[in-house]
Parts: sequence; structure tokens; C-alpha cells
Amino acid sequence: MRQITLNVNSALDGVDLTAGVAASLAEAGIFCNMVALYHHDHIFVPAGLADRALHLLETLQRESARAMRKC
Repeated sequence: MRQITLNVNSALDGVDLTAGVAASLAEAGIFCNMVALYHHDHIFVPAGLADRALHLLETLQRESARAMRKC
């Protein structure tokens, strides 16, 4: 497994971020284990899929930033 850290401050009781990330990875055929912490979250993905997962997360980040700018 490889660890990817999301450097986003999220509430421990907020499930939107982790659920959205896990769902997006699952849709791409990448299973993961999410660990939500106080200052950031960790995603553990199979080592062979880590590059693909990171690319997907970077794409989600860009799309989210674009959507926020439109608001």
C-alpha cells in the first residue's frame, strides 16, 4: 500500500470529503482505506495504483478549485 496525504483541514465529523474521495477512487476501480485525522487525512491505496490515484486526486482538486472560483 502507498500513503497519500490530503493537506486539507476537515472536521473529524464531516464525511463529505472522505466519502467523495473514496467514491471517486472507487469509480476509477481503485480501492482505498481512508484515515481521517485532525489536521489532514490519509488515503492508503495499492502501490501499483498510487500514481493513477494521485493523478485522479489532482484532477479532482483542479475541478473543485475551478468550481469554487465560479461561485
